[in-house]
Amino acid sequence: MKPAGARERLIIALDYSDAASALALVDSLAGVVSIFKVGYQLFLAEGMPLVRRLCERDHGVFLDLKIGDVDETVASAVAEISRFPIAFTTIQGGPPTVRAAVRGRGAGRAPSLLFVSLLSSWNEQDLGELGVTIGTGSRFDTLNDYIVWRSQQALDAGCEGLIASGESIAALRSRIGPTPVIVTPGVRPLGSGSNEHKRSLTPAAAIAAGADYLVVGRPVRTAPNPRSAAEAIINEMEGALRTVAARSGPP
Repeated sequence: MKPAGARERLIIALDYSDAASALALVDSLAGVVSIFKVGYQLFLAEGMPLVRRLCERDHGVFLDLKIGDVDETVASAVAEISRFPIAFTTIQGGPPTVRAAVRGRGAGRAPSLLFVSLLSSWNEQDLGELGVTIGTGSRFDTLNDYIVWRSQQALDAGCEGLIASGESIAALRSRIGPTPVIVTPGVRPLGSGSNEHKRSLTPAAAIAAGADYLVVGRPVRTAPNPRSAAEAIINEMEGALRTVAARSGPP
């Protein structure tokens, strides 16, 4: 289901190595943020018990493990995840990986499966090092052509949504339409550094391009006042949503 307002669209990355620090940030954002991302660092440190605690507090959980392995392992992993009320999890691989994840999830619709076609820290040069060329004489004229191709394969195989950043958001939205969910990582408010994210956008730019959810980590986590930082991002998102609505006009 698509999110309604800006508050339902902001996901905060809990990039910590202990539950106490993660839960302290969660508590400081009570009433402002309702979805939190658990990635490799925190999951390896605290595992599913921490995920269970977040679920028990009625928080939305984005379990970002980028699952990719042989089909049976993928199916089994997603089957375990589906035992919990987790909102999103990530898949990385090809169509067989996606189909295995759908099979492991079973008849339920949770978690929603998000496909990672290209990490936000990667660009044409990184693909070139793997032998995937972009540009004249190659199969893909642009980086976005490659991302759209990979993403469409995943959607056709059963994914509900995509992880997409930078200019690929608008390129994807124009090709896949309004239905698939797009979650954008590496979002950086004006004045924040992009860190390792090579294709980052501001919150307003990501919303305007067609993103449904935004993932923010360091700009909130390391802010002197994380709550105020999160509220400022939400305000920027609300302004972008109003602009998009005005541009779209009445139904």
